[in-house]
This record gives sequence, structure tokens and C-alpha cells, in this order.
Amino acid sequence: MKKKFTHGDAGERGTIRQITYTTRNEKGETVEKYANIYLPCRYDPEKRYNIFYLMHGGGGNPDAWLDSSPLKNMLDLSIQRGELEPLLVVTPTYYTEGTGKPGMDGEHDKTVAFQKELAEDLIPAVETAYKTYAETTDPAGLKASRLHRGFGGFSMGAVTTWNAFVYNIGIIGYFMPLSGDCWAIERLGGSSQSEKTARYLHDAAVKSGYKPDEYFIYAATGTEDIAFKQLYGQVNAMLRFPDTFKDASGFAAGNFCYHFEEGAVHAYPDVCQYVYQALPCFFKK
Repeated sequence: MKKKFTHGDAGERGTIRQITYTTRNEKGETVEKYANIYLPCRYDPEKRYNIFYLMHGGGGNPDAWLDSSPLKNMLDLSIQRGELEPLLVVTPTYYTEGTGKPGMDGEHDKTVAFQKELAEDLIPAVETAYKTYAETTDPAGLKASRLHRGFGGFSMGAVTTWNAFVYNIGIIGYFMPLSGDCWAIERLGGSSQSEKTARYLHDAAVKSGYKPDEYFIYAATGTEDIAFKQLYGQVNAMLRFPDTFKDASGFAAGNFCYHFEEGAVHAYPDVCQYVYQALPCFFKK
């Protein structure tokens, strides 16, 4: 069993800021959106920081992680205890207007559409306002800093993360899909189309031109999670492509970590534990 986060009173607390930016909705109209950004205690605007974008589950909004899990307390204490290097964490949404309605129909299309917004609107807005390793926020600057940038998400946020791996691997080096599989072949395809799904991700990795030591995936879920069957099937199929997905612990000798927590369910508090376990493995290359 991996080490679990324990709550406590953080003496050194980070802050949550909100950033607004413009993008386009499904009709092509300009809309204003917001995302939350966690700044570590003693944030220094002159220092460069690694950055991690963390997506909510279906029906959520940019506040979901802050409302439903101990995310901020976990970040504060992990940094205070020396378990985690200070970093920036952004919680956005893939919905272009309001909060999504419960249900899976059409959700995958929204997570795909978000990839253009992520690359062209959200990341440039955030990383212009706050200092990261991106010296510029044009495509060249984001590409050059990709190993200092991660993306993860829970449930439909994990679906978003698999799409980020396919569409935005050129500007993101680390990926954290939590309790969710890739729906590119079909909905819940991690179990029903595990081989085709793994092949699709393998082909995307090869097509990107990046070597296995230039992208990293940490996937996790619980054995009692509704997504367990899908992610378990997909992970095992992906490991049949060791040329692109090499099993490793903490990325010490490979680029693909996976963890199945005994008894954990499909809920933010459990999934926050995976973020706690995975983040210290990020940004080591």
C-alpha cells in the first residue's frame, strides 16, 4: 500500500487565485471563462515554477477539486513537509458555458474540443500571468518547457487527460489520468476495446516523435471504483507495447506508473490520495 496523505494544520498556507480568459464556445462565440490557480506559500513572482493542470469529473466546474477534496491542504502540507517541491496547480473546466449536466452523452466531444482551448487560450493566459518555465507562451515556448508542465484529471477529467496525451503531448510532458479510461475508440473503451484503445495511444505516442523518456503517465484508481474495470483493462493492454509504455515505479526506469488502491471508490477524497502519491514523481526529468 502506498503512503497516504494525513490531514493536518498547515502552518505555511498557499493561496488560491482566480484567472479569467477568453475562448470560443461550440457556436464559435467568444466567451469568458475562469480557472483557479494554487500559489504555494511564499510564491515568488521572479522564480520559475513547474505547473500542473487538474481537471474535474463530469458535471463539475473549476471549483470542484477545492470543494470536494482536501487538495489545498494536501498541497500545503506536502510542500511544508518537504515531500513536494513548490509548484502551481490550476483547476479549469472543459465546459465552455456553465456547469455540465450529468450524463455521458456528448461528454467526450467536449473533452476533445477543450484541447484547442487548453493549448491556445488557457495555458497562455495562466503562464503569462504567473511565472513558469515557459520563457514565451507561443507554441515554441510551450514546447520547450513541456517537461515542466503536467495535466491530470478525475473521471471525465481522466478522459480529458488521455485526449491531452494524444492532442497536446507537444506541450505537456506529464499526464495523470485518475479513475477514467480513454474513450477515443468508444465510450468506456478501456474494457470493451482495450486492445484497440491501447493501440490508438501507442500510435499517438509514435506519431508524436517523442521518445519514451520524453513523456510520462501515472494512472491510478481504486478496486471498488466504477472505473476500475475500464482502467485495469486498458493499462494491461498498454503494457503490451513496452516500446512506448514502459512499466516503472516512480519513473525511475520507465515512463508508465499505475496504481490500483485496494477498496478505494469513485470519489474526490480517494482520488486526491492518488494526486498526493503521483505528484512527487513528476518533473524529475
